[in-house]
Amino acid sequence: MRQNLTRYLLIVALFTCAAFAQSGPQNLGFESGEAGGLPEAWKAASPRGAAGNPGYTARLSGDNAKQGKYCGELASAAGASGFGNLMQAFDAAAYRGKRVRFRAAVRTDGQASGQGQLWFRVDRQGGELGFFDNMGDRPIRDQEWKYYEITGDIEADAERLNIGVILVGTGKVWIDDASFQVLGDTPRLPQEPAHPLTTRGLRNEVAFARLYGLVRYFHPSDQAAHTDWESFVIHGVREVGPVKDDAQLAQKLTGLFASVAPTLRVLRPGERYSLPPELQSRNAADLKVTYWRHHGVGISAQTGAYHSERAQESIANADGKAVPFPNSPWQADLGGVKAWIPMALFVDTQGTLPHAAPPAAGAAKDDKPLFSGDDRAVRLADVIIAWNIFEHFYPYFDVAKTDWSAVLPASLQTAATDKDATAFKDTLSRMVAQLHDGHGGVFKGGATAALPLQWDWIEGKLVITAVGSSAEGQFARGDAVTKIDGRPAAELLAAKEELISGATPQWIRWNALRMLNLGAKGQTVNLTIEPFAGPEKTKEVALKYESSTTPVQETRPDKIAEVEKDIFYIDIGRITNADFDAALPQLEKARGIVFDFRGYPSQLRPAFLTHLSDHNLASAQWHIPLVLWPDHEQMRFERGGEWDLAPSSPLLRAKRAFITDGRAISYAESCMGIVEAYKLGAIVGAPTAGTNGNVNPFTLPGGYQVSWTGMKVLKHDGSRHHGVGIIPTVPVSRTRAGVAAGHDEFLDRAVSAVKE
Repeated sequence: MRQNLTRYLLIVALFTCAAFAQSGPQNLGFESGEAGGLPEAWKAASPRGAAGNPGYTARLSGDNAKQGKYCGELASAAGASGFGNLMQAFDAAAYRGKRVRFRAAVRTDGQASGQGQLWFRVDRQGGELGFFDNMGDRPIRDQEWKYYEITGDIEADAERLNIGVILVGTGKVWIDDASFQVLGDTPRLPQEPAHPLTTRGLRNEVAFARLYGLVRYFHPSDQAAHTDWESFVIHGVREVGPVKDDAQLAQKLTGLFASVAPTLRVLRPGERYSLPPELQSRNAADLKVTYWRHHGVGISAQTGAYHSERAQESIANADGKAVPFPNSPWQADLGGVKAWIPMALFVDTQGTLPHAAPPAAGAAKDDKPLFSGDDRAVRLADVIIAWNIFEHFYPYFDVAKTDWSAVLPASLQTAATDKDATAFKDTLSRMVAQLHDGHGGVFKGGATAALPLQWDWIEGKLVITAVGSSAEGQFARGDAVTKIDGRPAAELLAAKEELISGATPQWIRWNALRMLNLGAKGQTVNLTIEPFAGPEKTKEVALKYESSTTPVQETRPDKIAEVEKDIFYIDIGRITNADFDAALPQLEKARGIVFDFRGYPSQLRPAFLTHLSDHNLASAQWHIPLVLWPDHEQMRFERGGEWDLAPSSPLLRAKRAFITDGRAISYAESCMGIVEAYKLGAIVGAPTAGTNGNVNPFTLPGGYQVSWTGMKVLKHDGSRHHGVGIIPTVPVSRTRAGVAAGHDEFLDRAVSAVKE
């Protein structure tokens, strides 16, 4: 199932918390409380906007505790999907400026459809999100007790700390013998202030960036495989910047990479390359050839669709094409200097040739300095790390048509002069936006408060479509916001769109509208309003951003509702598997069913589709890149892992319509792709986001979390999905008059479609 729950967990502030936090962590041994009830000081929390802990139960359990009599248990109920959570929150004052470790013993019941994850989040002043790690890149599936930990640095303005365990999917997870330990003051490196790159400095950094990516992902030495690459890149950025000419640059790059790639050669202009003896052809019986083989790219410990391995082949099978051979190194023009990088090495029982000591060990994990985006060197390093991942592994450059080589120097220049970590987040966002990937995004903190209203771009205007209780009487649906703090709404919306990666304009627009509604809690914004009706031409309204666990939403029917006699409405973004199963007797008798896909079906498995056809349904084509060579050269794709859904009883014979718009993405599009391919009903509304496939997230120094699509998805017939999406068979556009009248024009048209 291609649900991008990992991305969901990365983006949102996950769970509701009480306004008051206890003074410190309590009952970490899970020995206090009544058996069968919640452990004392712990609570079951849920994703924002959900009630309770839907589909999951939490309790104090005596089932094979790690230590003592009891442990904490989190279990899925019948029909559960999404995730559940057992957590506690406490005051952060005593931990500000400290490095802390949250550690616990965890085990699961081993169900393939479920996994456990510890999580730790810092809430900062003003609703800002601080340090956050939910083990999304290293999920827990072991059935035996093992200890896992998260180490983080607490910001100086931290207000509350949140710790807990998540169960993603179905099954059970147990937690016991937890601890929360202060390791000391946060160690920090001296920070390099912002200043522009000189022409020479930019040339040096680009050369270093290109060479880093080639060695990091394609040079298979034992030394490279055991290198702390984050520290290596930050150090390298500082070292190459001041170099004065190409001769010095060749010497500097050779010195930097000597310990990780002994057979690498970097030559200044005019020098001739000579193949090192360790790369020359040989046929010794104890030798093999080793090289990197990337399925997508394994940039985290997460198991699943993507992984990277140093493969080995016999010398006879290394033909230099399907399998790289040591004596044919990759030649790279780094701009003034050239490099020869072996894509394969000879290997014996002692390791890769030449045998050499590994690079000097860096600081231990707990002593590693805090990397901050306030440091110019960290910002440059982050650009280099992210650019190379996309350069070698992003599967959609043939569609995006981006000049990615030009993105590197431009992003380096901006990063060098960004004033702080917050400004740099926008630089990274603009960089990722040039992938034109709906899964692409950069996440690090951000506003968590919103205006008590909802809006949409309709008929060329920013139109209010819903009003919260605190703003009632100041606005009406259909009113247009023409200015925000004196600036034209269209201008501000366009500025937000520059920061958003999307394969289609509709996905970019929907996200920009959402971002435009966010701000700092308690801050006041002045809106210029053009009423839809009434004598007033314009009016000024001051409104505050509110922190709310349930943002204002447009009115829809109940998640399963009979909207007309024998015509049922189902909101796939709100229902669970249990909800759908319970409604089947009614749906079996219906004459029309409307499925609303204006959302993400996080709590619904694709099995609901099996009631809509009397023959097997397959999903669209999923293709994972197989990468042996840099720069997308000879990139191939391996197809597999697609859904095969057998029919289920009862068969719902009612006429069907499916509502979509630009926010339907990924898993929602997997479902809608089946609807489109098998013609399961009318598709009503607007095109979907045009982005599907598993994400492959990674974290950059400084705590920036980056999400992107690591695989290629094609429609059932092999045609392009990315940037196209699912096109409605019954197009609908919203009108300002319809909003003012309280009509859901998409739903009205869908109901008409099933009645026709």
